[in-house]
Amino acid sequence: MNAVAQRENNQVATQPERRYVAPDVNIFETKDDYILEAEMPGVAKDGLEITLEGNVLTLVGHRSDPTPAGEGVYRESRPLDYRRVFELDPAIDGDKISASVDQGVLTLRLPKAERVKPRKIAIN
Repeated sequence: MNAVAQRENNQVATQPERRYVAPDVNIFETKDDYILEAEMPGVAKDGLEITLEGNVLTLVGHRSDPTPAGEGVYRESRPLDYRRVFELDPAIDGDKISASVDQGVLTLRLPKAERVKPRKIAIN
């Protein structure tokens, strides 16, 4: 896909003292925009950070520990940080990007700039 390119090829990215897991994503194209869905189970709205610097879109999600330390008999879930970086084509209108989250799926609407949308040319 030309309009949205993955910036990092690895599944796990690290930064000082923090380990990130790359969320699975699906990208769909419609007539007017691209839809990007990122799966981040357990991440609430207040645990999300979405930034756009130039043409670089960064998604970060923080899943907190659901139970206090020392509680519970057995648990496999743990705090987890997600991170994924994409390079956007200039054909995407960065000022109109919108986002929503529902049941652990972050959905971003990446509108195409008017200049790249198909249009009919009137014949005089």
